Amino acid sequence: MRSISIVIPTFNEEESVDELYSRLAAVTAGLKDYLFEFIFVDDGSADGTVRKVKSINQRDGRVKLLSFSRNFGHQSALIAGLDHASGDAVIVMDADLQHPPELIPELIREWRAGYEVVNTIRRETVDAGWFKKASSAFFYMLINKLSQVKILPNSADFRLMDMKAVRSLCSIREQSRFIRGLVVWIGYRQTAVPYVAVQRFAGKSKYSLRKMVAFAFDGISSFSAFPLRVATYFGLLVSFLSFVYAIFAVYVKLFTDKAIAGWTSVLVVSLFLGGVQLLTIGCMGEYINRIYTEVKRRPLYIVRETAGIEKASDRQGLD
Repeated sequence: MRSISIVIPTFNEEESVDELYSRLAAVTAGLKDYLFEFIFVDDGSADGTVRKVKSINQRDGRVKLLSFSRNFGHQSALIAGLDHASGDAVIVMDADLQHPPELIPELIREWRAGYEVVNTIRRETVDAGWFKKASSAFFYMLINKLSQVKILPNSADFRLMDMKAVRSLCSIREQSRFIRGLVVWIGYRQTAVPYVAVQRFAGKSKYSLRKMVAFAFDGISSFSAFPLRVATYFGLLVSFLSFVYAIFAVYVKLFTDKAIAGWTSVLVVSLFLGGVQLLTIGCMGEYINRIYTEVKRRPLYIVRETAGIEKASDRQGLD
């Protein structure tokens, strides 16, 4: 009998845990040919999420808990769950019920049909406003233009992966990770299943605008050096324009009696060059910061406590 691990990152999802477990239990009860484990990865919640998961663990031994020592971020919580999964395949999904558990049988059917990675694509997000939809479309368009890794628009961190793919993904220990891109990068036979993301069951989204921008930049910088090339292109353009202006200034001085604007042109050019230089330095700084973060080799996460897991991984987020 094959086994399947379901990995669920949680952060302040106390109100959703019971409903999520009930729906998971109902769906998996109809899949009698498989053994299941539910791995809740608590990412430093400040509410009663851990207490609720422990309570469910007392009733159902399939429910397991990894609790972080602090908030390490959604991507680290995903990789921690994958590190500790033991199934022949692993399904990752969020705890807010925007990833419907009722889609699990279809993901499993695609896996049994021979696909090693079964992604999901949001056909619609019920509670998403126009700005979120437009910014999401722009991000996927941009990253697909700038990088060689082509990510399906509106893809989500709700997918099934064969254990072969999971091991390959877990072998990548980057600090600044963009798992949607890494899943495409590792290859394997992949397909996608559409779904409708309904409104959150409870609470609010944990992704602020600042976090979404940082997440988008992580995605672009992880798979493309184009921002650095933009700085080079800016430098070449400014150098060319400066050379043309210098020729013009010499011509006016030697062959005409027109006055050449003095402080205004100098001020404009100086401000423009200063802005380009600051932009270039800032862009380089972002990449240097990523190098600095990688070479420190700090763990991706630290587990504070577990429930239902015989022995937490000794590596604590390291190789």
